[in-house]
Parts: sequence; structure tokens; C-alpha cells
Amino acid sequence: MKYVVVVTGASSGFGRMAANALAEAGHTVYASMRETTGRNAPEVQKVKDYASEHGIDLRAIELDVSSQESTDRAIAAIVRDNGRLDVVIHNAGHMVYGPTEAFTPEQLAALYDINVLSTQRVNRAALPQLRKQRHGLLVWVSSSSTRGGTPPFLAPYFAAKAGMDSLAVSYAAELARWGVETSIVVPGAFTKGTNHFLHADLAAVALKGLAALEPPDADPAAVAQAIVRVVDAPFGKRPYRVHVDPSQDGAEIVHGVGDRVRAELLRRIGLADTLKPHAVNS
Repeated sequence: MKYVVVVTGASSGFGRMAANALAEAGHTVYASMRETTGRNAPEVQKVKDYASEHGIDLRAIELDVSSQESTDRAIAAIVRDNGRLDVVIHNAGHMVYGPTEAFTPEQLAALYDINVLSTQRVNRAALPQLRKQRHGLLVWVSSSSTRGGTPPFLAPYFAAKAGMDSLAVSYAAELARWGVETSIVVPGAFTKGTNHFLHADLAAVALKGLAALEPPDADPAAVAQAIVRVVDAPFGKRPYRVHVDPSQDGAEIVHGVGDRVRAELLRRIGLADTLKPHAVNS
């Protein structure tokens, strides 16, 4: 099927790769980003050029995930232009480095705003439409740092991604009865090929060691392809969690235990039906 998809944080990195790949797979894709008439104007042109060159339905749209007004306006425009919205890819995020003690509470709060609160703004704008349709899909781009081996000097980012992952877990159960599916994609530490580690001081022992774990052929495009496979899977068959971690930092093992315990608890408290999305007649 052809879906209407919005990808947050699609000016670069996993977001741009996912937007391109989803459009190439035949979907109508909105690559959202902020400052489309400012510093990201060149990226908007790249999106237009890529769409023209490949004959795909890929569109840039202004969406600042730090602003509810901007988020509401973008989601409303997508629904107005298409009559629906099928898939939301929560990808927007930001990473910082350094001794945890050096960050002020305000700096941590700003990072949580980008990585966690942004998803709540998008959900509040998009979920009324998905529930109205009685179908939809949320794809959350998490991080292996939420459960795997976590080196020091990245704590603010790790804590923020853990918060986002926990939010995704709760949303999964709450939305299942509305026919809205959840998939959590968990990339490992891809230190090359995106802007994520662009400003990292790889001379630092922790980050240098992290980069050394990464196989030389590790390709961040694998994350985009994993997202495409999730979106293209049939309703009810989409995986709850997918790991894309060439370095194998242990997150898949720990998540496996945690997700099993979650499922067991929901069954014990009489909420087993929230483990799978319900097919709801509109």
C-alpha cells in the first residue's frame, strides 16, 4: 500500500535517509525540518532535486519539533493535502558530549525537549487523526544506549533517549485498541555516515573505543532500510522492536528480557489485548 508518511528531523542523517528510502518505496513522504527558508533552505532544494531525479513523491515541510504551533500547522497541512496521515517517524534528536557534571539543568532540559518532548508535540498533533482513521503507525527511532553498554561522557543524550523509549513503550499499549501500531527501531552507535558524531572528540578514550567497535562496513543506511521494512509490513505483523546494531553492544539481549517482562505483566493484569493492534472498522 501507499502511505502518507511524515519524518521528523529529516534535514540530515537517519531522517533524510529514511525519507528518501520510504519515498523510493512508493510512499508519499514529508521530510520535515525547521528553518526551511533559512539555514535549511539548501536542504529543501536537495529534497526537491532528489524527488525530481528519482521520480518520487518526496516533499520538504516546515516543522519545528520544539514548537507546538509549528508542529500543529505542519500536521494539519499534511492531512489537508492528503485527507489522511498514516505513518509518523519520530526521528528528531540531538546528541551532546562531555562530563555530565558540566551540564547545567537547563542544558539537560533543552536536550530532553528535543529528544523527548518533541515526540509528545507531534503525537498531540497527529494522534487525533490516526485515531479518527482507526489505523496508523508510529515508528520511534530509539538508541541501543537505552539498554546496551553505555560509555561515559554521553549521559545527557543517553538519559533523553531512554525517556523517549519509555514513552514509546507506554504509547504502544495505549494506542493498540485504536488500530495504531508501534515499532521501535534501535540503531547502534553509527559513528560515521551521519552528523550524529560529527563533532565528537574521538581522541577521548570512551568515544575512540566506541568507534573501534563499529565494523568497517557498517552502513547507517541500514537503519533507513529497517524503517522501510517496518512500514511495508502488513498490519499486525510489524515488529514491536527492531535492532540495527553492527557493534552488538548488548542492547538486543537486555531489550529482549525487558520486552518479555512487559508482555508478561500486561497479561497478568488483564491487558493482554494491548499487546497487539486491533483491526478497527471505521
